[in-house]
Amino acid sequence: MIPDPSATVVSGSTAPVIDAHHHFWRYDPKAYPWIDDSMSVLQRDWLPADLAFEIGRAGVDGVISVQARQTIDETRWLMSLAAAHEFIVGVVGWVPLASPSVRADLVSLTTADRTLRGVRHVVQEEPDPTFLGRADFNAGIATLREFALAYDLLITDRQIPAAIAFVDRHPGQVFVLDHAAKPRIRDGALDPWRAHIRELARRPQVYCKLSGLVTEAAPAHWTDIDLRPYLDATLEAFGPDRILFGSDWPVCLLASSYRRWVEAVRRFIAELTPSERAQILGGTARRAYRL
Repeated sequence: MIPDPSATVVSGSTAPVIDAHHHFWRYDPKAYPWIDDSMSVLQRDWLPADLAFEIGRAGVDGVISVQARQTIDETRWLMSLAAAHEFIVGVVGWVPLASPSVRADLVSLTTADRTLRGVRHVVQEEPDPTFLGRADFNAGIATLREFALAYDLLITDRQIPAAIAFVDRHPGQVFVLDHAAKPRIRDGALDPWRAHIRELARRPQVYCKLSGLVTEAAPAHWTDIDLRPYLDATLEAFGPDRILFGSDWPVCLLASSYRRWVEAVRRFIAELTPSERAQILGGTARRAYRL
């Protein structure tokens, strides 16, 4: 069942703030080949104690940990961190969705632990442009509803048309679009991303994260003005009831401190009503991931 956007009313000033997108890892260059020498700030362990310090300074109450490796071992590790740290309120992990074992894997992950609230596959790195249409992958997606799990959709702006067709194959599945599909902010390219986002947002089961945008801008000198057209387009398309705040920490450190991004989001939503701000800062995450 698709969560009803009107089903949860969140008060403006007292609702917990949830960062719906961040990562943990114990750094190993072989395990994280995408972290090259241009990303030296990321070439270290990033663990709960590091994030607890950041959210304490930024006024964030809870977080959702998202996979950074495509292994079940990492999913289990993230779930163990959530069990040990109260501020980690959920996990978006990885399972082999295209494998015949996916149902058994989900059973093993969810039977005694409700920490897993979503699943993600790194579609943006798939070389096959037809990947989202694969029958085996879609069969795996179809199992997620049995376990009340959302699916995080990690794509680039060029993959949105394929994602629209993909979402249409699963009308009852909750999808959460990561990083607003990575618009090319540093190039100033609004369209066709904006038109495609509007079309994707017509599907009521799709939510969207305000996350990962600073690293799509000019990392060294982005401003609110650079981001505003993309933030406005996302809000116009999805509305506050289907937008989630996320930091993409520690990846955001390539372009911004944690607190700077939180403050930028707060400035952007300042003109909304208290209830709308509360949705973006936590209420939508609780609903989309059934926390």
